Amino acid sequence: MTQKLAIKPIPILSDNYAWFVHDVATGAAAMVDPAQEAPLIHAIDAAGGRLDLIFLTHHHTDHIAAADALRQRYGAKIVGPLAEAARLPRLDVAVRDGDVVALGHTRAEVLATPGHTAGEVSYYFPDGPALFCGDTLFSMGCGRLFEGTPAEMYASLARIRALPDDTLICCGHEYTQSNARFALHVDPDNAALKVRAAQVADLRRRGLPTLPVPLSVERQTNPFLRAADATALGLLRKEKDSF
Repeated sequence: MTQKLAIKPIPILSDNYAWFVHDVATGAAAMVDPAQEAPLIHAIDAAGGRLDLIFLTHHHTDHIAAADALRQRYGAKIVGPLAEAARLPRLDVAVRDGDVVALGHTRAEVLATPGHTAGEVSYYFPDGPALFCGDTLFSMGCGRLFEGTPAEMYASLARIRALPDDTLICCGHEYTQSNARFALHVDPDNAALKVRAAQVADLRRRGLPTLPVPLSVERQTNPFLRAADATALGLLRKEKDSF
C-alpha cells in the first residue's frame, strides 16, 4: 500500500511532542500542538520550509505557545476547537465535532473529545490511519480531568476505541514509561502489558520515542481504555493522580 501520510514526532519542552505531518502526494504540511519555536522551525526548514496548517487540540500553553510565531513565519492557518476559541490564538479555521479539514489530498476528521479540557478535540486522518489526540489518550494512560468529568472522558475514549485497530495514536506527551508503571500496578497479570512495558523501557534507554503506538496495542494494555464504565474510569484516574 502506498503511504499517503508521513508522520514525525518532534520532542519539545520537557516531555511534549509536536507532530509534523505531511500529505505525501502534495507535500502539504501541518504541525500539531506546537509549543516551542526553535526545534519546530528547524524541522520545518529542514523539510523544505513549508507549513500549511497548524492543528491545536486544546488551550493549554504547552500545546499552543509557538502557534502564532509559526503562522507569522510560514503563513500557515491555525485550526482549533471553536469551543475553546477564546483561550486559543486567533483561529483561521474554528472546528467542531464532525467537521473535516483538508491537508492536501488527505483529510482530518474532527472528533470532540472532552474530559481533559471542556472543548478538546482530536484529529483523525483515515489515510494514516492516525489520531492526533492531544492530552485525551496517552499510551497506557489518559489525561487528567482538569475541566471534564469521568463520564465525558469515558465517552471520548469510547469514540477512540471504536477506530480501526491499525490507527496510530499520536498523543501530546512522552508519559509512556510512567504510565506503564501504574498500568502494571492495577493490571499486574496482563501479559501484553508486560511485553509493552519492556519494549518501552528499551526504547527509553536508547533515547527513542515510544510513540506513535497502534490502537490495537492500547486496547490490550491501557487500563483507562479498558475501563468497564465511567465510574471505573473515574476511580482509576483518581488513583493515578496520587500514584
